[in-house]
Order: sequence, then C-alpha cells, then structure tokens
Amino acid sequence: MNTERLAWFKSSYSDGEGGECLELAITPDTVHLRDSKQPGPHLALSPTAWSAFLSGELVGERR
Repeated sequence: MNTERLAWFKSSYSDGEGGECLELAITPDTVHLRDSKQPGPHLALSPTAWSAFLSGELVGERR
C-alpha cells in the first residue's frame, strides 16, 4: 500500500513539545504505525494483532 495515501493521525497523547509519539493510519484490513518524528518505514498489523497488542496478550509475554 502506498503510505502517502494513508490518512495518518497522531496519538491523542502527543503534546507537540517533542514527546515520543506514534502516528496511526487505519484501513479496513490493517492498522499502520510509524514514528511521528521520523515518518518513514512503518509497521502494518492486522486488526487482530493490534487488539492483542493493546490488551497485552502478545505471544511470549511475561508478567
């Protein structure tokens, strides 16, 4: 997918003062993540993988 066509948005926690933030672009089949300071390469996750990431249910997770 051409990342120039994705609608990227910053985290709601982005304060504009140099904090470490992510940008997201969501499509029906994929959640794209990239560094907001250096937009370039990005991760592309399925909605299922994104949900697991957010809930902390990653494979090999240690508590």
